[in-house]
Amino acid sequence: MTVKLVLADVDGTLVTQEKVLTERAVRAVRALRDRGIRFAITSGRPPRGMAMLIEPLALDGAIAGFNGGVFTNPDLSVIEAKFLPEDAARETLQLLLDMGLDAWVYTADEWLLRNLDAPHREREERTVRFPPRVVQDLGAFVGHAAKITGVSDDLDLVARAEAEARQRVGTRATAARSQPYYLDVTHKDANKGFVLDYLCKLYGLRRDEVATLGDQPNDVPMFQGAGISVAMGQASDAVKQAATVTTASNEDEGFAKAVERYVLGEGA
Repeated sequence: MTVKLVLADVDGTLVTQEKVLTERAVRAVRALRDRGIRFAITSGRPPRGMAMLIEPLALDGAIAGFNGGVFTNPDLSVIEAKFLPEDAARETLQLLLDMGLDAWVYTADEWLLRNLDAPHREREERTVRFPPRVVQDLGAFVGHAAKITGVSDDLDLVARAEAEARQRVGTRATAARSQPYYLDVTHKDANKGFVLDYLCKLYGLRRDEVATLGDQPNDVPMFQGAGISVAMGQASDAVKQAATVTTASNEDEGFAKAVERYVLGEGA
C-alpha cells in the first residue's frame, strides 16, 4: 500500500486531552513531508479554531473545518462553504432546546450562544482560542449556520438527540457526535467522508492512497474506503471495529505512533 495523504481528526487524535500538540506529533508530520506525503486535518472546530496548528505543522493545503462544512486555505480565506438549509437549521435548533440541551450556532466566523454558563463553554473557548458572542435569539442566525451543536453532560441524552436529529433532518443534514457531550449538526454533505472525497479530488488521489485517523463516530465516514484507517486507543469499540487498526490513546502519542508504524514503517 502506498500512502500519499494522511488525513487526521484534531481533538482526541492529533492533540492531547489538554489540546496540546506534542513535539513527537510535529516530528511525525515533518517526516511525512520529508517523504513527499501530504498531511491534512479535519475537525468539527471552526476554521478559526484550528489556526494555532497551521504554523507548527506547516500546513500548506486545504483545511476542513466544521467536518467539511467550510474549507479554507492556510490563511483562512474560504475556498468553499456549505451552510445548513434554513429549515433544517431551525428544526435542529428547536429540537435541541426542546430536549434540554444547550445549543450553540456557528457561522463561518462566529460562535453564538445564549448563556456563558453553558457546560464546556470555557473548555471550548480554550480550545478554539476565540470567545463566543452571547445573543438572545439564536434563531436569528440559522440562515447562515455552518454548524449547530447540542451540548450536555447527560451523555445518554446526547446520544438520544443524535438519533432524533437523524430521524428528523437526516435527509437534509448530518448529525453526529464529535465528543460524547457534543452533537454536531452540519450540512448533509459536511461529513468527514465528504472531506476525504474532496481532498482526493483536489490532489488527484484514490481513497486507498489515504490513511485516516480518528476517535469519534463522526470520524467513521472517512475510515470507509481509506487505504488504512486508524482508531485511537480511547475510541469506543464501535469506532475501533470500523477502523483497520487501533493505535495508542491521544494521551500516549497515539497519533505519532500510528504515523511512524503504519505510514512511515518505523518499528512495525
